[in-house]
Amino acid sequence: MMQKIAVVYYSMSGNTDYAARMIAEKTGAALIRLVPEKAYPDTGFRKFFWGGKSAVMGETPALEPYQFDADAYDLIVLGTPVWASSFSPPVRSFVKENKDATDGKRMAAFVCCSGGGAEKALEKLRKFTGVSSFDAEMVLIDPKEKPSDDIIMKVEQFCKKIAQNENKGE
Repeated sequence: MMQKIAVVYYSMSGNTDYAARMIAEKTGAALIRLVPEKAYPDTGFRKFFWGGKSAVMGETPALEPYQFDADAYDLIVLGTPVWASSFSPPVRSFVKENKDATDGKRMAAFVCCSGGGAEKALEKLRKFTGVSSFDAEMVLIDPKEKPSDDIIMKVEQFCKKIAQNENKGE
């Protein structure tokens, strides 16, 4: 039986959105894009200052309404940009709002970044979701700005790993 997958993600500059759409295309996953009610500055110094401060402070911004029913999915894939070696505050809000519903659910995660901090961000996300390990993890460096065969291969491997773990939760 085909598993039902939700890719829940936040994207500011389009890299995480680009990767989420690739995953959805390859797996048939539902896309759930998280949008904060109050947008973050997305250019210049203010982008890095506010995003970094929000991530470091563990903020949970209010999100625009989204459709998500944890019971409808076998696997939840979380996608986030890396901000100050952490995951983005909108993803923090989603995890917090759906903690009870997602408890015990199979999860995978991917992060997009331009620099370092990806492994720390994944570690913090694991701790925050309460999972000991994700079914699959992926780090992409600027997938939208710098598309490459390597990125396509990484996404394909990530999707294969998710599919291989299909019976893991049963």
